[in-house]
Amino acid sequence: MLELKDISYRIQKDNEEVALIDSASFRAHSGHFMAIVGPSGCGKTTLLKIIAGLYVESEGNIYWNGRDLSEEGDLEPSEIGYVPQFSIAYDHLTVEESVESSVKLRVKTRKRSEFHDLVDRVLEDTGLDAIRNRPVRVLSGGQKRRLSLAMELVTDPVLLLCDEVTSGLDPKSEREIVHLMHHLSTQHNRLVINVTHSLSHLDLYDSIMVLHEGKIAYHGQPRALDHYFSVEEAEEVYPRLAKRSSGEWQQSWLKHQPEYYSALDSASRVTRKEGEEEEQAPDETTSAVTPGFFAQFFALLFRRFKIFYRDGGNLFLQMAMLVGFPVLVIIFAIDGIDQIKRLPDSIMDNPLEEALQQQEIFQNHLKTGGLVSGLVMFQVILLTLMGSNNSAREIAGERMIYEKEKLGGLRPLSYLFSKLAFLGILVAVQSVWMAVFVQNICHIPVPNFVALLALLVLVNAAMTAICLGISALSKTPEQASLLSVYLVGFQLPLSGAVLALPGFAEWITRPFISAYWAWSGSMTSLDSLYLNAVKKVTDTSLEQPGICLLVLVAHFLIGLFLAYVGVKKTRWD
Repeated sequence: MLELKDISYRIQKDNEEVALIDSASFRAHSGHFMAIVGPSGCGKTTLLKIIAGLYVESEGNIYWNGRDLSEEGDLEPSEIGYVPQFSIAYDHLTVEESVESSVKLRVKTRKRSEFHDLVDRVLEDTGLDAIRNRPVRVLSGGQKRRLSLAMELVTDPVLLLCDEVTSGLDPKSEREIVHLMHHLSTQHNRLVINVTHSLSHLDLYDSIMVLHEGKIAYHGQPRALDHYFSVEEAEEVYPRLAKRSSGEWQQSWLKHQPEYYSALDSASRVTRKEGEEEEQAPDETTSAVTPGFFAQFFALLFRRFKIFYRDGGNLFLQMAMLVGFPVLVIIFAIDGIDQIKRLPDSIMDNPLEEALQQQEIFQNHLKTGGLVSGLVMFQVILLTLMGSNNSAREIAGERMIYEKEKLGGLRPLSYLFSKLAFLGILVAVQSVWMAVFVQNICHIPVPNFVALLALLVLVNAAMTAICLGISALSKTPEQASLLSVYLVGFQLPLSGAVLALPGFAEWITRPFISAYWAWSGSMTSLDSLYLNAVKKVTDTSLEQPGICLLVLVAHFLIGLFLAYVGVKKTRWD
């Protein structure tokens, strides 16, 4: 049995304390189907999130089978199912693959047959077996709600919380979903609580709770609702609520609560004896075992690659950048890189010829140095752009799905490392291809190509990691994309490769500009003659490759730290 005693939840708004939930107390037996209804903004979703453990109550206690969850810890992830308003499935997966993914992340199975049996049972229980091979993106609203329920049922939760799962559905689909939730409450003595704005199909619920401005105005059988509010139809309840203050409704309910709870208890489908046995032996319930770190890691990694290959638009963009960006670099060196000219000894006795030759050599050095510097910087900037594209939306774009999976037992480190593995492969392919392809065509004069390759890989990895951190900390994917674009946009002007910055500005901005370190390290790894030519076209100071590599590694680690902080932080709103 679930019992709430004097639960309050307060927030600070405009320097004032506002109670979103005020002294809410109720109880609901296992095997019970309950609705929480009320006008918009009355606190329905807030109350559900308090029960789910997403919000921490300001006051009061929550009990499950006599256990104080406020003191003894929340229910295990496998014991509770939470179905949010938003979709918790990926559009590029099928119905069956979505349920399989949920099983892999939440249930440790011993055999493949046990795994497939669980998937088949859940699909059959939710009426999805006939469309198991259909992609999520083509499902109707009602089918997506069924899928959301199916993905929560893989652990056989004893408490299933549903937030507005019928909103936006046509009447037929809404009734089907309510019927399904009613059926689910009869399985495994499960308590199902549904938050809804709709006052249709109330006859299918065992009890109805009415909230008004964060206070409970009623909780009892559906057939007693009209009598309590003195209305002829349930649709008249909301207008009726507005005629009295929430405090008056709360006082009225506290006065009549014992009478209505007596009727509710006697009509419960769970007998008193069964309820007592359940409360006396709550530990007998077998909970699903959450898979380990590596099982979750590989499940996430394989799922990410599957989504990547099926996302035609993103795959085309990746291929276009992979092929197009190196070609853009080569276009600027279509005639090749000139050899560095030297003053010949044979004309040293002729001052005029020597002056003309020196002028020609100087022009050669300017042209060659500018070309080499520009080619390397162009590669660096394009790789930072690739890095931004790799990860700017990687976490922010699926934040709500991640939060839901984390609530279900997903380890943040499993999630983060799966992202690093996926992005690491992208970085390696992009950087190595860029470096090798351009080098084979342009022949940039570096005695040690491995050093250049390492710098290009690291600048891509550093920007990918930093943008991943931005993605993990951002509230929306749009915000993450915008910040990442700004970050890449400042790389070229603040690198000093085109125009040297004032001395004081260099030391302020330089530590944060990945492009500078990749370009500087590449320049100092050039043949000495070409390095001298480069120095003739830039006043920016250059650092040794070893220092540049260390700074880029530091950028990468800072990005990982930001990403870790972001994935650990809960962000439901």
